[in-house]
Amino acid sequence: MDIGTITIVILAAMGSLLLLGVPLAFVSGSIAVVLAVTQFGWNALFIVGSRTVDFLDSFALIAVPMFVIMASIMEKSGVAEDLYRAFHVWAGGIRGGIGVMTTFVAVILGATTGIIGGEIVLLGLIALPQMLKLGYDKSLAIGTITAGGSLGTMIPPSIILIFYGLTAEVSISHLFLATLVPGLMLAGFYIAYILIRCGLNPEMGPPLSAEERNLPLAEKLALVGRVALPMAVAGGVLISIYAGFASITESAALGAFGAAVAAGVRGRLSFAMIRDCLMQALRTCGMVFWLVFGTNALIGVYNLMGGIDFASVMLTGVSSEPAIILAVMIAVFILLGFFIDWIGILFLTMPIFLPVLTSLGYDPIWFGIVFNLSMQIAYLTPPFGPACFYLKGAAPDGVSLQDIFAAQWPFIALQIVALIIVVLWPGLSLWLPNLVYG
Repeated sequence: MDIGTITIVILAAMGSLLLLGVPLAFVSGSIAVVLAVTQFGWNALFIVGSRTVDFLDSFALIAVPMFVIMASIMEKSGVAEDLYRAFHVWAGGIRGGIGVMTTFVAVILGATTGIIGGEIVLLGLIALPQMLKLGYDKSLAIGTITAGGSLGTMIPPSIILIFYGLTAEVSISHLFLATLVPGLMLAGFYIAYILIRCGLNPEMGPPLSAEERNLPLAEKLALVGRVALPMAVAGGVLISIYAGFASITESAALGAFGAAVAAGVRGRLSFAMIRDCLMQALRTCGMVFWLVFGTNALIGVYNLMGGIDFASVMLTGVSSEPAIILAVMIAVFILLGFFIDWIGILFLTMPIFLPVLTSLGYDPIWFGIVFNLSMQIAYLTPPFGPACFYLKGAAPDGVSLQDIFAAQWPFIALQIVALIIVVLWPGLSLWLPNLVYG
């Protein structure tokens, strides 16, 4: 059987198994095992195991559970509630001010967690009922939370960029710096959209009542003071990475320890909390690593069969114009995002795309940000749209999944605009790492 036919069989098998509800990790892993045995014999199963071991043999990978533990401690110690309370009393008098402050809180939570599921659930529990109670337009409130909560992957530390850096073999510190400006730009787009919509139609985002926002200055400052230490921990982690004081892994470990100290100072640290945080890290990393194992094994076997070279030739044969090839790659990212999670997309596509991309002269650091922005779109787009399902699990009664899906389209349009800007202006991503690291 030639490689072209095998590629079609692989795609058909993956599509069929995914439609049957089989998790992607087991889909890709089982196909890898079948291919290895049928094409090369039982001894070829060593390839499946060696691909897994090779990926796990990375010191930087330890940063993933450390950042997850840091995020979990921040979440369970009540930082999100205090952040929201601190911000909303300062900007509650502005039309759309609660939506704007929700976006600000999402950005800060992104800097302390980097995991979108927890952010969206927290904002869904804290901010959405408040916005609906005030009379906010339902679609605007929902879209603000799902889009803002998804910013966790664009604001460092980002779990996506850690895995991309390991796959592309590029500096994770450079990636963190490169994503900062596009991430803040995207947040700025959301804020501008909220203010413009509420400015044109004040009923879409009414302000807080005078009684709720007219707190004494000392009380407002005290609310800010409650989140000062957790914010200092998050800032210290990023500064230690960018200044070169510590590696990604060391900074992640310090962040987890600092989050525990901050929780202790706030009186929230307990054995039960630490146990729950460790279990959450185990579940999160277990899910991600199984996906990594399966997709890595499949790509390893496919590469041994000459599949990577075949796919690269097919991709470059689309056009002689590098820009068109890049557009095809982005279209594949977005299309796959309708059906599978980012980790599967990353490990299924990057071994094929990255060699082609670098041969065309594109910067892999910049391409990581392009990929990240593409995943922002994937988070919101149905039928997969993980951000929508996260919010549905936390939304109050009266908010249907149809309401959530319908609210995404204006924010998806803003994400597409941001993606186009980054594609057409690579310097937007690259100037900051170039400035810091030269």
